[in-house]
Amino acid sequence: MRDEITARVGFQFYSFDGRILEVFGGHPHRFHIQNLHLSVTDPDRKGRRTVEIVHARPGATGHSLSWQVTAAEWERSPDLVALLEAVQASIDGI
Repeated sequence: MRDEITARVGFQFYSFDGRILEVFGGHPHRFHIQNLHLSVTDPDRKGRRTVEIVHARPGATGHSLSWQVTAAEWERSPDLVALLEAVQASIDGI
């Protein structure tokens, strides 16, 4: 991947360059794909999804970032969907 992918949802801004995922907002975070686990749940009955980013592996001690995306935010943010898919593809390619 050569180009930076960006997305904005609410007050958060996301940037991914193929190796580093950065989340800007109240407290900025940086995640490297070689030390990153990403999970996105299927929508619940109200259409909300939970996105979780964890340093290291699930269940391991380390920093994590988790948030809910409403159905409306998910629909209005195709850039977020593309960014999360790119991050997962990069993780899978390691």
